[in-house]
Amino acid sequence: MQTQLPTIALAMGDPAGVSPELTAKLLANDEVRAAARFVVFGDRRILDDGARIAGVTPDIAVVAPGASYDATAKPVLIDLAHLAPQDVKRGEATPEGGAFALENFRQALLMANEGRADAVCFTPFNKKAMRYVYPGYDDEIRFAADVTGFKGAAREFNVLDNLWNCRVTSHIPLSEVAAALSVEGILAELELAERCMRESGIEKPRIAVAGLNPHAGDGGNFGQEEIDIIEPAVKLAILKGFNASGPYPADTVYVRARNGEFDGVLTMYHDQGQIAMKLMGFDRGVTMMGGFPFPICTPAHGTAYDIAGRGIANLGASKAAVLLAARMAARNLAAKNK
Repeated sequence: MQTQLPTIALAMGDPAGVSPELTAKLLANDEVRAAARFVVFGDRRILDDGARIAGVTPDIAVVAPGASYDATAKPVLIDLAHLAPQDVKRGEATPEGGAFALENFRQALLMANEGRADAVCFTPFNKKAMRYVYPGYDDEIRFAADVTGFKGAAREFNVLDNLWNCRVTSHIPLSEVAAALSVEGILAELELAERCMRESGIEKPRIAVAGLNPHAGDGGNFGQEEIDIIEPAVKLAILKGFNASGPYPADTVYVRARNGEFDGVLTMYHDQGQIAMKLMGFDRGVTMMGGFPFPICTPAHGTAYDIAGRGIANLGASKAAVLLAARMAARNLAAKNK
């Protein structure tokens, strides 16, 4: 029996950066097109400009909003016709660019939330531009929850090849991290991480848990969080059947993970793992938003305003994001069809 290809709703990102050319490169890539069916939200003029910059000619169908289409033959662009190229200020965050990206993302999320797409992907956004038109825009998770009405727990994961980076706290001040840690919170993040990693194809994820303090507290010399909170959470996770271990010093755990000892690392705060992951593979890293009823993936890098329009944007991370979303969506489809 032929495997059913998932449908991915792809939102064009910030038009002033490398998003238009990356979107065009994705749609022209044979491996990407073979992995899923694509419905793209954006503006044909912006995509055409991106294709010109990238030097590609993607074979797509273009339809107006509300028109019928068939995404099985070739990718489909829903042309929202909401931004002219002459209104794009390349390399600059603007309200026009933010409105463009926000509407594309909104439409992609609604499509998946209504069950008409199996995953959502987007090329890089610029948060400053999006806050111009959506002042409450904290991050993509908050916006996705606002649009879809999702009330559950969701979290950002960073994925580099087959290595996952997970975190207990995310976009909060460093001064608030210790107070935000709890046994229950760490255990919940381990559970979510394991579920998402399983959906990606890792059958029994080996998850290392990082300590908060230098040398994982050094037996209490540099803090009590490892003894009072992190280690009890790991022990509970093991009792629940998770393949978890730690806490480990954060400055060495990624060396072990990179060498294949672990499938993922759960860190206590944002930069604790982000720095290591981006240093190991900035051009290949993926940000995956887990916990929603469908995967949401994007390249881990930003809009790269400094190289926009030069045709040199690296496709690696965007391609990896789409392929991860396709793989997770395909497994979810297979599970539903059993």
